[in-house]
This record gives sequence, C-alpha cells and structure tokens, in this order.
Amino acid sequence: QVQLVESGGGLVQAGGSLRLSCAASLRTFSSYLMGWFRRAPGKEREFVAGFTWRDGSTGYADSVKGRFTISRDNAKKTVYLQMNSLKPEDTAVYYCAARTRGSYNSDYSYDYWGQGTQVTVSS
Repeated sequence: QVQLVESGGGLVQAGGSLRLSCAASLRTFSSYLMGWFRRAPGKEREFVAGFTWRDGSTGYADSVKGRFTISRDNAKKTVYLQMNSLKPEDTAVYYCAARTRGSYNSDYSYDYWGQGTQVTVSS
C-alpha cells in the first residue's frame, strides 16, 4: 500500500520559515515525479511546486516563486518543501503528491496523495 506522509507543518510568524517533508513508501520512488499542493480555507486546492521531469527540473506557482524550494532525497524516499518569507496568505493544508506522467501543475496528473500538514502563518 502506497503511503505519503507529510510532516513539518506548524504555526509561524510572517517572514519566518518552515520545511515540510514527505516520506513515501513508493517502491520505485526515484521514478515518480513529486509535487506539493495546498488548500486554503474556503478555497480550492492549488499547485505550489513540483518536479517537471526526471532531469530534476522544477516548477513553481507564481505566488511562491523565489520563496519556496522543492527538493528530494531519493535514498531517503523523501521530498521537501523549504518555505521562506512566509506570508499569512500561505496559510493552508499542504499536500504532497506523486505522479509518473502528465502536467506537473495539474492535480489530475497525480496518482497518490498524502493526508496533508497544516501551515499557519500569523501576521
């Protein structure tokens, strides 16, 4: 059974940083293209960051570009989201997801999802 387990969320003041982690039980983790999405209260789930292809290329939502960085450690089967200069509008439940094909910024492309971790940014 595939599991994606996020951790690292919490409460932080505006301007602060958090690093989210997502540990995957995927047998061939290195062949999966990982991504992060978020859902803010009262809003639809939206793309945050993701690997566009297996060469390590990455893509970001405009709202987080320059502040967030996605990375991965295949040996640990873990993907990370480093979030700097956090803003109150970044408050959301953050989800990691895994796909093998399709558009990196479309949630329809992703086959597996974690349960999410709450990030709250106070002003």
